[in-house]
Amino acid sequence: MNAESYRFKVGDYECIAVCDGTHTYAPPDFPPPNILLFSNAPGEALGHTLRQHNLPAQWTEWISPYICLFVNTGKHRILVDTGAGGLAPTTGRLLQNLKAENIAPGDIDMVIITHAHPDHLGGNTDEAGKPAFPNARYVIWKEEWDFWTSGQAEQKLDEHSREILMGYARKNLLPIRDQFDMVDHETEIVSGIHAIAAPGHTPGHMALSVSSKNEQLLCISDAFIHPIHMEQLEWYCVFDLIPEMVSVTRRKLLERAATEKALVLAFHFPFPGLGHVARKGKAWQWQPIELND
Repeated sequence: MNAESYRFKVGDYECIAVCDGTHTYAPPDFPPPNILLFSNAPGEALGHTLRQHNLPAQWTEWISPYICLFVNTGKHRILVDTGAGGLAPTTGRLLQNLKAENIAPGDIDMVIITHAHPDHLGGNTDEAGKPAFPNARYVIWKEEWDFWTSGQAEQKLDEHSREILMGYARKNLLPIRDQFDMVDHETEIVSGIHAIAAPGHTPGHMALSVSSKNEQLLCISDAFIHPIHMEQLEWYCVFDLIPEMVSVTRRKLLERAATEKALVLAFHFPFPGLGHVARKGKAWQWQPIELND
C-alpha cells in the first residue's frame, strides 16, 4: 500500500482514498486535543475513555490526516474534497498523490465539497485563483454556500478563527462560483452518488453514499472527527458550529452504516480512514479495515 493512497472497490466503482497530508493540532495554536476534540466531555468520563484508547490524560498533540476520496464510476471521475492546499508545510499533497495514481487534474469531471472548512476546500483553486480541476463541476450544499458567502459566517465565528476560515472560503468559493452547482435536499448527484444532509459540524455539512452492485461506501466527512465520537455521540469538538445537531446527525449516519453494513470513510481517522461500525451498548464502535501490505 502506498503510504498516502489506498485503492479499493465499491461494487464496480474504482475508489482511492488519497491523503492530502497531515496537520498537527497542539497548543499554542489550538487547545490541547482532549479539549479540542471533546469540548463538553465530563472530566472523569473523558479520563476513563482516554485510558481505554491508550491515550494520555495530558494529551499534548493530535496529528490528523486529511483523506480525500476519488471515485471512478466508469462514466464519471469524482473527487470528494480537495484537502487543505498550503495551510501547512505538511498539507497540499493531493495533486502529487493523484499524479502518482496516474490521475491528472483534467481527468476529474466533478468535485464534491462536503463543507467549506479550509482542510476540505483548500485545493479548489490554484495560486492564480483558477479552478484546480478545470474540467470539473463543483458541488456543495446550498445552505453551506449561503453560510460562507452571505455574511452569516462572520457573525457566527469567533474572532480567533474568523480570519483564516473566511480567507479560505473566499479564495476557494467565490472566484469559481460559476463552476458550482448547489444541492438543497437529499438527492442522487450522479448515478450511484447520493447527497445526505449531515448538519452540525457546519450548517450545510454533507455526507455521501457511494453505491454500486449492492455495496455501499458511506463518506461521513467531519460528522466524526475521532473514533471516540462514535462511542460518545454527545461529545462535540470546538469546530462544531451547531453542537445541538451533532449527535442527531451522528446517530442517523451510524444507524445507516450499521443497518446497511456499509463501508465507512472518515476524513480525519487514521489513514486510510476506512472501516465499519458495530453497535456497542447504546452507541457504536469503530472497526478499521485490515490493510493489505
